[in-house]
Amino acid sequence: MSTPRRPALLLAMDPDIARRLLTPHHRERLTRLTHTDPDLVADRLDHPTPEVAAALAEAELLLTSWGAPPLTAPVLEAAPRLRAVVHAAGSVRHHVTDACWQRGLEITTATEANAQPVAEYTLAVILLANKGVLHAAHHYRHLRAPHDWHRALEHHGNYQRTVGVIGASHIGRRLITLLRPHDLRVLLHDPHLSDEQTRQLGAEPADLDHLCAHSQVVTVHAPQLPSTHHMIGAHQLRLMPDGATLVNTSRGSLVDEQALLPHLRDGRLHAVLDVTEPEPPAPDSPLYDLPNVLLTPHVAGSLGNELHRLADHALSEIENHVHGRPFATPVDPAQLGRSA
Repeated sequence: MSTPRRPALLLAMDPDIARRLLTPHHRERLTRLTHTDPDLVADRLDHPTPEVAAALAEAELLLTSWGAPPLTAPVLEAAPRLRAVVHAAGSVRHHVTDACWQRGLEITTATEANAQPVAEYTLAVILLANKGVLHAAHHYRHLRAPHDWHRALEHHGNYQRTVGVIGASHIGRRLITLLRPHDLRVLLHDPHLSDEQTRQLGAEPADLDHLCAHSQVVTVHAPQLPSTHHMIGAHQLRLMPDGATLVNTSRGSLVDEQALLPHLRDGRLHAVLDVTEPEPPAPDSPLYDLPNVLLTPHVAGSLGNELHRLADHALSEIENHVHGRPFATPVDPAQLGRSA
């Protein structure tokens, strides 16, 4: 059996991300599969150093992640041998330009791998929200004394609660899978799916208003597009039942925060917000101090050792390329207009 050739590869991302993304094991595997210098990481390709320019001129593959520089037409002109971009993160919209598609580059992304921790985070906060954990924890800290918690939380619990999922994205679909073992009813709103496709995912189809009006937890997983700006607005928030929880791990712009604040201030609704608009919130924002809000600093996605899942996925795709196999998770340019 002939030994597969080793294509030239250049790392193009934030150097600190590269340090956290690639363990010594990943670096060893990368150098075994490709001709690369894992210590040479380019976060600028428009005005490269001589060393980066030489590597770019030879590169058949780019390994990108967060902080990847835009792959503009002039950059691609300086990379005549480039054939593919392997993205060790989610969306490629920030660095893959029209010039890449015009050039015929193959693009693959670790979106599915990055969806896993977001779905896990969302599952965790859904189960905690239905149990009234945030409410109980704040009151327990205040009381510091015996209390009839069973009576105080008699209207809480996860049995046969309804969860409304907005968006059948990679994260939304993964979340629905994670929800299956639990005794929960799942509604799904996604205008791009038929009712039959929604049922095949294990959810009940619902329009946005019906979902908001009948869910104890509403969780947002739609992409950030002009059509989804403030899709959860004053009308949808008024429809949500008293005591319901809004979860947003997508983008802050999908929720009208000014319309949400009155419902949070009077305690009618609860919120779990991993993203906000702006991000972070202003220092005087009430979101930091409201007892019915769990505010986290955009940590639902891959962090810590979860980045290594992205590296594993990217290296598997590089191996596919080396062996002449198609990418397992190619990016379809026709779908970019309605993806995150």
